[in-house]
Amino acid sequence: MQGTRGGIAEWLLPLAFVGTMSWLVWHLPAFMLDWIPYTSDSLRGQVETIYMRADITPNLGGIFGGHIDFVDMLALILTPIIAFFGAKTVNAAVMEFEGASAIDRIAMFLGRVTMMMIAIMTVVMLYEVFLRYVIEKPTEWANEMTLWFASFVFLTSGFYAMQQRSHIRIFLLYDVVPRWLQRVFDTISTILIVMFAFFLVYGSYKQVFVNKLYKWELYGSAFNPPIPATLQPMVLIMISLVAMQAVLNLIQDWNAVPSKHTDEPDQEEIDALKRAVGQD
Repeated sequence: MQGTRGGIAEWLLPLAFVGTMSWLVWHLPAFMLDWIPYTSDSLRGQVETIYMRADITPNLGGIFGGHIDFVDMLALILTPIIAFFGAKTVNAAVMEFEGASAIDRIAMFLGRVTMMMIAIMTVVMLYEVFLRYVIEKPTEWANEMTLWFASFVFLTSGFYAMQQRSHIRIFLLYDVVPRWLQRVFDTISTILIVMFAFFLVYGSYKQVFVNKLYKWELYGSAFNPPIPATLQPMVLIMISLVAMQAVLNLIQDWNAVPSKHTDEPDQEEIDALKRAVGQD
């Protein structure tokens, strides 16, 4: 448990990551068309038509005559750099479990990214309410964009919750058994999580990456964002990260001192809450 506070970079880097990742997700067909061979000319033409309608910078021209332009390549280069420095510089807040591994820091950084996405969703919804009820000129994109961001928030927050050990757990039996049996319970639950992730990825890989992502399936609304093409692969990616984090949690907590869980906050938790609101 840490009590440090992050600087301005801890908020700017997640915001920059949301920006570059949003650009990459929206322009992902450019990379697919240039780097992935399409076996069907009709399918390639279909994806290319979708991309040409959605391209934000159609006048820049592609690098080496392709679909990837300078901004796309810049976003691709900056995204892992921002993620690296974001994970490296992230600081555990009050009552936040820090962890020791690289994937722990990635989870904490994605927690900050999730916060930024929630803030962006709030701004978008307020903007839409203003346009709809004050100016009476609602947008076609605000509702689907909010839904899209909310889905990413749900997925990334699950990974963060696993790293923080804040997922729902039932301790009725766990707390009354000896430590060696608690380790058995922890091992069984981790094995079940890994098995679930494995079979989910194995069973739906073709459906997700071939039928959704490869074909760049759209949502079908007026705004028509590629929600099916992007969210379903994200589900498999995040459940894989959750499984990896569950294994790391098992290893890190193997020799941890067992704690009793009650409905009442302990003194350490009360003191941490006071520090969080600026009271000593």
